[in-house]
Amino acid sequence: MLPDEYLELAKKVNNWGRWGPDDQRGTLNLLTPEAIIRGAACVKQGRAMPLGLRLSERGPQTGALRGRINPIRTMVAINEALSPDPDGAAMSDDMVVMSPQGATHWDALAHVSCGGKLYNGFDASTITTAGATKLGIHTTGPIVGRGILLDVARAAGVEFLAGGHALTAEDLDAAASWGSVKVHPGDIVLVRTGHIRHFHAGDRDRYMYTSPGLSMKTVEWFHDHDIAAVATDTIALEVYPCERDDLFFPVHALHLVEMGLIQGQNFDLEALSEDCASDRVFEFLFEGTPEPFVRGLGSPVNPVAIK
Repeated sequence: MLPDEYLELAKKVNNWGRWGPDDQRGTLNLLTPEAIIRGAACVKQGRAMPLGLRLSERGPQTGALRGRINPIRTMVAINEALSPDPDGAAMSDDMVVMSPQGATHWDALAHVSCGGKLYNGFDASTITTAGATKLGIHTTGPIVGRGILLDVARAAGVEFLAGGHALTAEDLDAAASWGSVKVHPGDIVLVRTGHIRHFHAGDRDRYMYTSPGLSMKTVEWFHDHDIAAVATDTIALEVYPCERDDLFFPVHALHLVEMGLIQGQNFDLEALSEDCASDRVFEFLFEGTPEPFVRGLGSPVNPVAIK
């Protein structure tokens, strides 16, 4: 039985039916033409910064979650001739096997169910051995618009937040105020904790098993501001270990199931953080469209911030 606190919060932020009974995009409907134009207007200098981790066997997954593997790349052709002519063209080719969550990625709305239901009231039974027949990552469409960086670590005067630090709405407001950035409906919010530094330093266990992140005290903030998408520089997005013993990953359920708010994890926000701190501009054009895996539960992505 879910606790009353969760149920009351779920009712407050529920978006089922808001964009119609058949909607599968959730808050991405807030990426209107006006929201995209607002993002394009942020481009002033022509600087582009990738926000994705490199795809390799040294990715963020450690095997703690069954089936989640880092990318395995192998060669399938090496200088194979394309014609009988020995001086003609030859081809080298490779292939990759990976979990969609094996790097910087988006979770599809079908990724999490609660009480046997997915976003917009779709039944969890729509997920089968064939994948997500509803709310798969291929239904997401383009993710492009105005991105804003809420650098909660720098705003707090630290290099990174400690593992287990549960972010609140006040933390998000403080980061927005510190960066002098106004939050608009349809924004794509990137929350930096600095935690990914542990991954870059090779401390994979610390990165995987304890992290700062969003708490239930931030959920209404995202709903009230009509945020289109959210991503963080942690592997779990929400605080881990979980903030309550009687709720496992409640922010995932509230975002994906109740709100239809797509989530991104393992975003590398370090270069963007340095750039924003340097010019004091915390808004940019964001492009982070997932690979449209049919019936996929998530997708790797190499997002780009353009200023």
